[in-house]
Amino acid sequence: MTDSAAKPPALLPFILMCAGMFIALLDIQIVASSLQAIGGGLSAAQDEISWVQTAYLIAEIVVIPLSGWLTRVFSTGGLFTISAAGFTLSSMLCGMAWDIHSMILFRALQGLFGASMIPTVFTSSFHFFPGKRRVYAAAVIGTIASLAPTLGPVIGGWITDTLNWRWLFYVNLLPGIVITILVPILVRIDQADLSLLRQADYPGIGLLAIGLGMLEYVLEEGTRWNWFDDSTIRGGAWIAGIALALFTARSLTSGNPVVDLRALSNRNFALGCVLSFVTGIGMFTTIYLTPLFLGYLRGYSAWQIGLAIFSTGAAVLVGTGAYILLARHVDGRWLMMFGLACFGLAMWSYSFITHDWGGAELLVPQLLRGFPQVFAVAPSVNLGLGSLPPERLKYASGLFNMMRNLGGAVGIAVSAAVINDRTNLHFLHIAARLTPANGAMDRLLAATEGRYGALPASPGGHQAALDQLWHLAYREASTLAFADAFRLIMLAFVVATLLVPLMRKVDSPAGPAH
Repeated sequence: MTDSAAKPPALLPFILMCAGMFIALLDIQIVASSLQAIGGGLSAAQDEISWVQTAYLIAEIVVIPLSGWLTRVFSTGGLFTISAAGFTLSSMLCGMAWDIHSMILFRALQGLFGASMIPTVFTSSFHFFPGKRRVYAAAVIGTIASLAPTLGPVIGGWITDTLNWRWLFYVNLLPGIVITILVPILVRIDQADLSLLRQADYPGIGLLAIGLGMLEYVLEEGTRWNWFDDSTIRGGAWIAGIALALFTARSLTSGNPVVDLRALSNRNFALGCVLSFVTGIGMFTTIYLTPLFLGYLRGYSAWQIGLAIFSTGAAVLVGTGAYILLARHVDGRWLMMFGLACFGLAMWSYSFITHDWGGAELLVPQLLRGFPQVFAVAPSVNLGLGSLPPERLKYASGLFNMMRNLGGAVGIAVSAAVINDRTNLHFLHIAARLTPANGAMDRLLAATEGRYGALPASPGGHQAALDQLWHLAYREASTLAFADAFRLIMLAFVVATLLVPLMRKVDSPAGPAH
């Protein structure tokens, strides 16, 4: 094959695998704006609804780092076929769920099967597109990694409002069936080696599953239970820390580790993992914060939230075109620096948020966030994974992809904690200024009291005016807390931008791993 074009037979299997990756990533966020509808449909308690998301994320983050070993066992095409079939079946079961407990179980299965489709596409691109054409494959993968989570709440909100929440899962059935049928026919990359099942480091797999599963649980549930004030969260943190420490020690001494931690000795790969972690913070945390702000402080419906954040997805597509034009001529490190710096600039613009921001006010910050995402994600594929020798690529790709998801989990957990703590702090500062000496407050109370006092059914104008003042103060405190969370994300991207020059240029990425 010449460097000027990919093999024609490689294009269709690559597209099929990208489609599988897209629906797996989409399902991380597709329920984000529809959790209340799902909870209502299943008569779930408020504290149970979040587990529809948490169960998926725990299962996914446990399996992703194991995908390299699973690929060697079942082959790339075989693992992808198993994953697509299981994901399709579990999607159907989610749509048929009869109570919240069955939904949580089926969502965990969905995350379990969907997880392997993500890193498998990353490594397969090195087989399908050798040489400089790899920048185009990386651009496509980067676009999907950026676009799918962004579109999740948009598509989810539209489906819930126009059909019903069960179709959030039924929409996966047709593409899932097509992918399950065609992938084993078209994807011919390597051969299965079932003998690896006998040699597997099962204690290491167990430690990894326990460590990552408990870590994800702590990150997802910590804010709701006031972190380490809760004995369950404390216990989970201890279990996660001990299990991951033992896993690290075992992986560095084992002859057949399931995750290649030694790849972190490669500077580009180690820095790529760090930058992937920060990119995950930015991508997933902003997808979490923006709908949360619009839903709770502006009272937007799921569909209104989707419309308000749609500009981000459009900006991602425009950014992809710009990246493809530049990638063949500009050092990937400079493109990545631009992407990370621009994302940081977007977070700075978000920090000026006020209580009346809607789709119009969010337009410029979201364009600044969407346009550079492919610049931040795609070069890390070539600079990080492309610097590894072929025999290490599969085992390391799962770790690389896990870092992005882990970054999202950490970012969401920290942001939720920041919003909780800083809202209380800002509220106390605002309340301290609401004294009888504050003339503006007296005038507002008088006007509000007069308005409520004129209503025949009013229980008491003065009390109603005080309640109104409390809500105004809390709204402003919450808005300031959101701004603090965005500033914290901005600082992470400032640090990430400064780390990029430490990476080495990769002229000829590693070849495919057979």
